[in-house]
Amino acid sequence: MWKQDIYPSQVIEPSSILCFTAKWLGEPEVEWRGRKPDGHKRMIRWAWKLLNEADAVVHYNGKRFDVPRLQREFLKLDMSPPAPFAQIDLLATARRKFSFDSNKLERVADELGIGRKEEHEGFRLWIKCLDGDVNAWERMRRYNVKDVKLTERLYVEKLRPWISSHPSYGAHSGTDDCCTKCGSTRLTRRGFSPKRTGRYQRYVCKDCRSWNVSTKRHDSTNIAELAI
Repeated sequence: MWKQDIYPSQVIEPSSILCFTAKWLGEPEVEWRGRKPDGHKRMIRWAWKLLNEADAVVHYNGKRFDVPRLQREFLKLDMSPPAPFAQIDLLATARRKFSFDSNKLERVADELGIGRKEEHEGFRLWIKCLDGDVNAWERMRRYNVKDVKLTERLYVEKLRPWISSHPSYGAHSGTDDCCTKCGSTRLTRRGFSPKRTGRYQRYVCKDCRSWNVSTKRHDSTNIAELAI
């Protein structure tokens, strides 16, 4: 039951990854890989390939759960680390910026009106997959695919402008004068952001509604005069 102490000597088999799903932002195709039919090693190598190509990974609790578990599998297979990538954890934003009654993906998405997770029989689905039930594997695939699409919608349609530590789109793409979060060049000037070194132009993105601050100083601030 809940909060049981399980000693290492009681573990019959260590936990491992059953399957994973991923998609490139804005692309229709969804990648789904599982121990059946791909096999464990092939599945893990495919996950490594995707992470190695990514500049940033959007996930929900992936910083504490998904990514460390994948990296453990990479280590066990004596694989090198994938190329460094930024992590955009939507759960961290939901917890830090809002006060939902529950921070589970399904509850947040449902409250924001963007959809619900695929319904299934609960943990029994995982057991059936481990037992080789073909129909259960298909239900698991549908559940995984819908989860990833729901995560993408939550990111693009709702949470992206609220993410404080979002990696800069311009820095990764080499594009100047664009929204740091979505890459749009449709920016509207909205006042200035005062800093110790001067004032910086502030913008709002017309597409994703994020606030942006120019990296170029608009005018300088005389620290000596301010001190007087």
